[in-house]
Amino acid sequence: SWPGWRVPADPTVPERPRDRLGRPLPWDGEGFPGVEQRAEISAGQAIAEARAYLDRGLPFHAHEVLEMRWRCCPAHERPLWQGLAQAAAGLTHAARGNEEGHRRLSERARVTITAYADPLSDDVRALIDMLLS
Repeated sequence: SWPGWRVPADPTVPERPRDRLGRPLPWDGEGFPGVEQRAEISAGQAIAEARAYLDRGLPFHAHEVLEMRWRCCPAHERPLWQGLAQAAAGLTHAARGNEEGHRRLSERARVTITAYADPLSDDVRALIDMLLS
């Protein structure tokens, strides 16, 4: 089960609209399309979607995809996906103009990812480069 504070959204409850960087808008505001929430997402799919969102300048969306994978991945992979999600959250802070938040989350992400002991695929390494370069 998901170890964190957030649980997947209840599809019967409307979500507050958000801008393209994930900031909440007024309830009657016109929101930017979000990420389709899923209970399961494969590692390959999460990597591909996160990279596509980053290529489009949407780090909040990449964070959401990586967080979905973190929630459903095998327990031994959680540190990796947590670190990737932290790194994308750091980029979200940078895009919002919060350099201190970017620095802190990027630092935390580096530590978390470095602690992951299993070998990393080339796709994961490329994603890390996108997130932390």
